[in-house]
Amino acid sequence: MGRRIEHALLGWLEEGRTRLGQIAVRRDGDFFELRHLDDADATALDDYCSPEDALEIARWDAAGKYRPLKTAPTLRAGWRLRLRTAAELVLALEYFYPAMLASCLAAREKRLSVTPLRDTLARQSGMYAITRQATVEDAEAVIGRRCASDGGCLKTILWPVEDAPPRGLPPEKFALEREADVIPLPCAEGCNLLVAAIRRHLKRIQA
Repeated sequence: MGRRIEHALLGWLEEGRTRLGQIAVRRDGDFFELRHLDDADATALDDYCSPEDALEIARWDAAGKYRPLKTAPTLRAGWRLRLRTAAELVLALEYFYPAMLASCLAAREKRLSVTPLRDTLARQSGMYAITRQATVEDAEAVIGRRCASDGGCLKTILWPVEDAPPRGLPPEKFALEREADVIPLPCAEGCNLLVAAIRRHLKRIQA
């Protein structure tokens, strides 16, 4: 799978797909250069040269707060990461956005399995079993806050709540190929943080 992802990534870059989440990727001579989108024209940046440096860059936001969701739009700016090989590039992007390159490849090959949110909630047990009681309206109220790209999550939602996409988000939130220069971040199933947020919502309204 690693070589296939490398090949796919290089192909996407050749197509002009140079944006992934909040990161811009470009060739600079023999190097691949990554930087925050906000630093497109910046020159005074902190320089890094190892894929593992992406772990530290992605760990904290600009205020020094831990980022539990790596696809949240809170990646700090002010850095430049230069890498020599496609393998290093894949590894660094995996640290920034775990499993997203593989998910994107699977989506483009029409083999990405999508799980409705209702099915995700039906599997919950223990302290999260309460989420099985969530109505579509309950779920959509939380999704509107937790999944919005402007403050929640940058992924493109592919799953329905039951048999339809969640309401309250703009159409582009569900469009995988909406921009020609973007490598999308597919969301095939509601994450644990969303489930936890639905639990808190239900506990609050039932209190």
